Order: sequence, then C-alpha cells, then structure tokens
Amino acid sequence: MNRRAFLAAGAGFAAVGAMAGCTDGSGRTVIIPRGTRLIILRHADREGDHLTALGRQRAKALVGALKDEKIDAIYYPGIRRNYDTAAPLAEARDLPMHRITEEHPAARLMQVGAGRSIVWVGNKGNLHSIWKDLGAPGEAPLEYGDLFIVTRGKAGVPVVSRRYFGP
Repeated sequence: MNRRAFLAAGAGFAAVGAMAGCTDGSGRTVIIPRGTRLIILRHADREGDHLTALGRQRAKALVGALKDEKIDAIYYPGIRRNYDTAAPLAEARDLPMHRITEEHPAARLMQVGAGRSIVWVGNKGNLHSIWKDLGAPGEAPLEYGDLFIVTRGKAGVPVVSRRYFGP
C-alpha cells in the first residue's frame, strides 16, 4: 500500500471511531455497548455536603420516576450526597450501590454496565466528563431533577431521552 492510500485508510478509521464515541481522557474510545441503557442524573438538592429537605424529597421521588424502568445496578462516585440520592432507589429495588471513583468514569461504566440498564448518580464534574467521553448530544444533566436515559443509536452514536423528576 502506498503512503497516500495508507493515510486515507487511517483517516477513514479515525472518522468511524469519532462517530462511535470519543476519548475518556486516557486516549481510549468510550462506546456505548449494544443493549446498554445509562440512566444518568445529578445528585439531589444540597447544602454543603448534605442533601436539603427538598433534596431528600427529590431522592424519594426518584423511586417513582423510575418505577417502570428496568434497573440492574446503581453506581455513584463515592460522595455522600450522591449516595443519599440513590439510597431510596436502591432500597426500593433491593439493589446494592457500587462506587466508581475514577476521574473519567465513562469507560468503567460502559464496561460494568454492558448490555444492562444502569443508574449513575453523579455530580457536575463527572457528569460533564461522562457526557464528553460518550459524545452525547446537548447538555449533560446538570440541574437538580434532570433525568436522562442514554442508549446506543445507529453507528454507536448516543441517543438521549430527557426527563425530569422531583417533589
């Protein structure tokens, strides 16, 4: 293969990779596996490190907001307010909560959640990171009560269903 053909082939592979996901900060590509549903939200309303009364009500409302959704696992970044937001859902579904503490958790979430329906209760920093690393369209779910469901569309491009939950 001559050099020009080799470079053209490389550019084609790069374009396909860009459509299927993007880097997770480490140079790897993060692709949503087939059959994976990522239910993603920011922790509930807080003051300091703890949920407010409204935040505790919102955390309880999450149970009803996801009553018709299949959930296989719940993940959070190891921060108390995230844990407290997910706890009512975990209790209602009799599911354990799993900590993922990586700075860029998208790759790990897609690995452990492959082919499953998983919940990530995050915060602004890791939600931005996940959104960017998956190449998801629009803004990440950064407001209290944002509840987004991310699935794999054609050619691996993320598809987002946007919802809201709260008291």
